[in-house]
Amino acid sequence: MSLNDTPGAERIQIGFFGLRNAGKSSLVNRITNQEVSLVSEVKGTTTDPVRKSMEILPLGPVTLIDTPGFDDEGILGEQRVRRTGEVLAVCDVAILVTENSSLNETEKELCKLIENRDIPYLIVRSKADLGSGNTSEQMITVSSEDGTGIEELKEQIGQLMKGREKQLRFVADLIRPGDTVILVIPIDSSAPKGRLILPQQEAIRDILDAGAVSVVTGVEELPKTIDSLKEPPALVITDSQAFGRVMKLVPEEIPLTSFSILMARYKGFLTQAVEGAAALDSLPEHGRILISEGCTHHRQCEDIGTVKLPNWIRKYTGRTPEFIFTSGHGFPEDLSGIHMVIHCGACMLNDREVQNRMRRAAEAGVPFTNYGTVIAKMNGILERSIRPVGL
Repeated sequence: MSLNDTPGAERIQIGFFGLRNAGKSSLVNRITNQEVSLVSEVKGTTTDPVRKSMEILPLGPVTLIDTPGFDDEGILGEQRVRRTGEVLAVCDVAILVTENSSLNETEKELCKLIENRDIPYLIVRSKADLGSGNTSEQMITVSSEDGTGIEELKEQIGQLMKGREKQLRFVADLIRPGDTVILVIPIDSSAPKGRLILPQQEAIRDILDAGAVSVVTGVEELPKTIDSLKEPPALVITDSQAFGRVMKLVPEEIPLTSFSILMARYKGFLTQAVEGAAALDSLPEHGRILISEGCTHHRQCEDIGTVKLPNWIRKYTGRTPEFIFTSGHGFPEDLSGIHMVIHCGACMLNDREVQNRMRRAAEAGVPFTNYGTVIAKMNGILERSIRPVGL
């Protein structure tokens, strides 16, 4: 990803669903003006979700997701249908593509799945150039062959998303123009070589947009950085892994929080994360903890999710929990037997996917929290670290 790319989690996710050979792939190719998906007369050509990022005015950055046919058959077909369901978990908009003038029973079933997830959607009749009888007024008629209805479809997608734009800022609403914000970014074995991680980038950009000043420093340089300022910083934001050291270096009167706590607020689950962190105090011996990351990366010997966090939890609780790890878009449907979920900051997941994961946990009665919140609790500064965000 280049520095100018919009992160996938910040793009509007538009999923294309329907039966095999309904024209989903052709439609995606027509909208993007590229051969993103393989097109064939053979049913079931699309075997896995295919994603393409682009700009659609007036929506802005979007990701189009072409999915396998919902009526796929056999063992592999069942897996493809399950993949289609996983895509629904991340979609902001769904496009149901049909080649019929009215929906059949399988397509109606798909509609219900979309509606049950409260996803705004459009019904599109494809292959209009071939002609197939009168079309329902609820359908948009398009042709991937000659471009009929494509612009209308884009406009209708824009109308669906009107008023749904995200209003919450990452940090800008917590500071004023002219304020100085110190960002504490430890450079250790787990830091990516030659770059900053996404929450750090988002913080810097949001501070700039607020007309404030960001000062980036390491842990060891923090005391000197604070002393060099004419006035105390309006806020100090630290990487969660450095909470234990940073809290001792930042005077109590200076507001202190973490990138992970800000990200939980930005994704809309900070209140639940704070409540969920309390589950550590009642964790049974050999309790099962699911540690879930939204991205996939090379595990290192000092990996926070699989090494540091489990060690800190064992030390804090005095118990020996069983840890289960997931990464990327993989998240268990069945959370029975799990005592708590500790999620990463979810910077690589969109809001809908995070909310779906949190909903699954809530329905199973499983406390849901995240790295930064639980680390702040174990360091005894949770109350202090959520004070700057008004909790």
